[in-house]
Amino acid sequence: MKNAVIPVAGLGTRLLPATKSQPKEMLPVGRKPIVQYIVEELIRGGINEILFITGPDKASLENHFDTNHELVQTLREKGKEDLLAELDFDRLHAQYYYTRQRETLGLGHAVMCARSFVGKEPFIVALGDSIIGLNATSNIVQRMEHCFDENDCAAVIAFEEVPDHEVSQYGIAKPKTDGDVFELLDIIEKPEQAESPSNLAVAARYIFTPTIFDALNRTTPGKGGEIQLTDAIKIMIEDGAKVCGVRLNRDERRYDIGNFESYFRAFIEFALADEKFGDSLREYIATLSGN
Repeated sequence: MKNAVIPVAGLGTRLLPATKSQPKEMLPVGRKPIVQYIVEELIRGGINEILFITGPDKASLENHFDTNHELVQTLREKGKEDLLAELDFDRLHAQYYYTRQRETLGLGHAVMCARSFVGKEPFIVALGDSIIGLNATSNIVQRMEHCFDENDCAAVIAFEEVPDHEVSQYGIAKPKTDGDVFELLDIIEKPEQAESPSNLAVAARYIFTPTIFDALNRTTPGKGGEIQLTDAIKIMIEDGAKVCGVRLNRDERRYDIGNFESYFRAFIEFALADEKFGDSLREYIATLSGN
């Protein structure tokens, strides 16, 4: 599998005013912007062609993955080799492509924008605001690919266990069996706790065959005219397609940068894990808390 799609067209309204003039996906977590962790995760998994589904005011994202020759030359002339090493990510072996979601009509609509890019090949969808694992050390994509190949799936979805009282915030799996890899009987969008078939929530990584596009075309728009990806996956299952789930490991926590509380927590965890500054930062936090 060589293709991945990263939807980054959202407005990030829950993170205003920080996102007024920059994409949510470009907010730093520790030393890197959110989306850089996602790209590095995909490239480690063997992906070499990445399509960003963008929206207005996303130019800084494109610039980030381009080479700034003037900056490189300045750092080289000043002998700042350590800082040059921090820019190694822009020489990773990947091709980047960009297309705009012209209307904000939901995640399903964003995925539809990738149809001509992926052609007849299976592809990965990685949400641009979710890091999997501390410093994105997860191998969930590789495990999903293995499941896809071994089980002749039409789709594979990553899932994480969430507290029972949070199931109403997510798409939730109805698994056919227990285990780390399972077939889906259904997927329910934001069920009430009493009606939830499990506590396995969709965790921001998907693999699809192009059959997803037919399902998306048949998906009835919901609130605000949005086309929900979960609804299209339900259609695939109802059509008899084999859709499987893969659980995140316990050390593969999903960092969903969707609001300030989750953003602050993610930044603190990544900062505390920093090899150079983590220990001194931990001591500083202890002085603030009086411990």
